[in-house]
Amino acid sequence: MPENEYAYGLWGAVLFNIIFFGLFALSVFKPTTKRDWRTLGAFTGFIVALFSEMFGFPLTIYILTSILGKNYPVLDPFNHINGHLWVALTGGSPVLFEILHPLSNVFIFGGLIIIWIGWRKIHSGHGKLVQDGIYRFVRHPQYTGFGLSILGFLIQWPTLITLIMAPTLLIMYRRLAKKEEQNMIQEFGKEYIDYMKRVPRFIPRIHLINSTKKEQT
Repeated sequence: MPENEYAYGLWGAVLFNIIFFGLFALSVFKPTTKRDWRTLGAFTGFIVALFSEMFGFPLTIYILTSILGKNYPVLDPFNHINGHLWVALTGGSPVLFEILHPLSNVFIFGGLIIIWIGWRKIHSGHGKLVQDGIYRFVRHPQYTGFGLSILGFLIQWPTLITLIMAPTLLIMYRRLAKKEEQNMIQEFGKEYIDYMKRVPRFIPRIHLINSTKKEQT
């Protein structure tokens, strides 16, 4: 689609992307508990809000243009490239669009891959405490993956609703992680407490990455 054309009201594209990313997340996360389903459901809600504005109805642009009026930074806010909020707020730079779009895909699909790696590792543990592989770096790689994907979507196509939903989702994932840790302590006791002291919750420490590289050389 040409970047200077109106690109809304495309509800088929909305439905396609919701189904695509929803099924992708479902296939890599593979929820088994009510907590898993709530986590996936919240992420799906974020996806619905995102693509409904990206291709359906540009609510954020209508709100901002009604507030800012002639002070809105681009002349044609409803063409495809200016629908990207970061691009619009910087005056409609096509260069910025070409940088942000592939960068966002790195975060989105990288996050989904991390979720998949974490799921495979934990379900191959057969009920034992998994501390190797990706679990050497973070205790909750699946929530790290969701966080990266959410960040990617905010880079790709931010909206007022998703900017509000994103921190809410991250807080939700943090609470779910803490609840899971309590359950793990009850199940594994000191072994998990020692693991918690060594490995961060979501963001890997540089020294853990460096030590792994040294072991592999």
